[in-house]
Amino acid sequence: GEKWRVVLVGSAAFLQERGVDLQGFSFQQWEEQAQTVVLVAVDGRLAGGMGVADVLKADAAIAMQRLQKMGLRLVMLSGDNQATARAIARKAGIEEVIAQVLPAQKVEVIKKLQAEGAKVAMVGDGINDAPALTQADVGIAIGTGTDIAIAAADITLVRGDLLGVVRAIKLSRAIFQKISQNLFWAFFYNLVAIPLAVLGWLHPAVAEIAMAASSLNVIGNSLRLKAIPLD
Repeated sequence: GEKWRVVLVGSAAFLQERGVDLQGFSFQQWEEQAQTVVLVAVDGRLAGGMGVADVLKADAAIAMQRLQKMGLRLVMLSGDNQATARAIARKAGIEEVIAQVLPAQKVEVIKKLQAEGAKVAMVGDGINDAPALTQADVGIAIGTGTDIAIAAADITLVRGDLLGVVRAIKLSRAIFQKISQNLFWAFFYNLVAIPLAVLGWLHPAVAEIAMAASSLNVIGNSLRLKAIPLD
């Protein structure tokens, strides 16, 4: 009958765990070029390898730069090895890199950051990101990614545009600012009007006008959100 062969395809660590000798085979150059190394072994002997690379999104560096200017701390979590992850992070403009992490380890990293008092927003698009998206205070899924990532996230960006992350955060901050302003004006009208009413100085017609003015003020202030620049 036919002779069966055992073929292993995976990372260097995967092959080494299964007893494949990688001595004499150099793939450092691939890693330094931000390529993920995929090795092939046949019947326990290394047969070759290749470098596979994701193309960095055109807007990635710009998006990271804008997020940093907004005062956010950027951390890159990657399942790739240190050299590849750092090369990609360098292109994107991210200084803090945690590499070679499995899905469960990504969750632990986020838990640790949260224990330090940080509010964590996780951006991801793959199956491996789903647990981390759930654990984060805010999970942001790239809409062009996997369904499970989208289901696990709080916010889904319809397009694969990373600048959408910048827009989402700017819009969220603006909304919370408007909520605070609206609460202030709603309470302000009542704080002024109630003592006047108790003293008998507030005519019912004036009270109605004040109530209407308060509502119009809140609505008008909320509509100003449309004028906020998000780019």
